Amino acid sequence: MPIFEYACQDCSHAFETLVRSDTVPACPRCHSTRLEKLLSVPAKPMGQDAAPALPPGCGGCGQAAGGGCPMMQ
Repeated sequence: MPIFEYACQDCSHAFETLVRSDTVPACPRCHSTRLEKLLSVPAKPMGQDAAPALPPGCGGCGQAAGGGCPMMQ
C-alpha cells in the first residue's frame, strides 16, 4: 500500500494516508473526498552511506580561499 499526500479542497487540511487500489481516501478532519493529490518528495537517505551536507564556506567550490565563495556573500 503506497502512502500518498493530499490537501482537502473543503477545509485545506494536508495529510498523508495509506491508500489501497480499491478505496477512495477521505479527509480525516472533515471526511470530504474532494482531495488534491500533492507531489511527494522522497526523504534524504540517512545513515553511513549518505554524504554529509557541506557547510557554507567549506571550500568545496574552490572559491573560498580568494573570498569569492557565493555562499559567504
